[in-house]
Amino acid sequence: MKIDLSGKTALVTGSTAGIGFAIAKGLAAAGARVVLNGRDGARTDAAVERLRADVAGADLRGVASDVGTAAGCDALVAAVPAVDILVNNAGIFGPQDFFETPDAEWERFYAVNVLSGVRLSRAYLPAMREKGWGRVLFLSSESGLNIPVEMIHYGVTKTADIALSRGLAKRMAGTGVTVNAILPGPTLSEGVAEMLSDDVKRSGRPLEDVAADFVKAHRSTSIIQRAATVEEVANLCVYVASPQASATTGAALRVDGGVVDTIA
Repeated sequence: MKIDLSGKTALVTGSTAGIGFAIAKGLAAAGARVVLNGRDGARTDAAVERLRADVAGADLRGVASDVGTAAGCDALVAAVPAVDILVNNAGIFGPQDFFETPDAEWERFYAVNVLSGVRLSRAYLPAMREKGWGRVLFLSSESGLNIPVEMIHYGVTKTADIALSRGLAKRMAGTGVTVNAILPGPTLSEGVAEMLSDDVKRSGRPLEDVAADFVKAHRSTSIIQRAATVEEVANLCVYVASPQASATTGAALRVDGGVVDTIA
């Protein structure tokens, strides 16, 4: 299968590193014009240059804005008025006990993980509908189905992303626009590497091995028994963003290594 996204413009939020950067790279390699986004201007510019080095001839642009705020979303839409592919990837995570998580942290997680996608979808979907073609992806998580006891606030936002994507898919019925949620499991992103950095230093073992131990201990239902790579997650995203995925919409698509222990 050859995926050709020539002539399509894709926006990937939170794409200066990790899964977001890998998605941007995959879309650029398929021929899309890609807009990278991050909160920090210098990091966003650096990510653009890194991607330009990775994908020869890529058509790239970087826009720095904090999509966790209404003003940041407005600024991004003003800079990029229309897209064909919207990847709502920006997100935050981190363990914190439920009884020690204040309202402010719940609100921060909801603003970044949910409202960013609400605002950008509201801005970009009407033009996709008018054009008769578009793709919207929400980066949810297997934690949206298996709420992790160590970060309930995070899991709740990822469940909201699944519900939002399903509702928007139905709202766009018959328009040629698809909306889907992608559910990664533990993935070797920079964020996970940072979370496991103390264990890596203490043990002197490779990150991949430490991550595999984490998966076995905390996501014991994993079938692959390891963390996924960011490229493995990005591969699914590129397909879902493609013309070939025209009959896939309203779905919660798992790339979780089999962590969710159900056949449905």
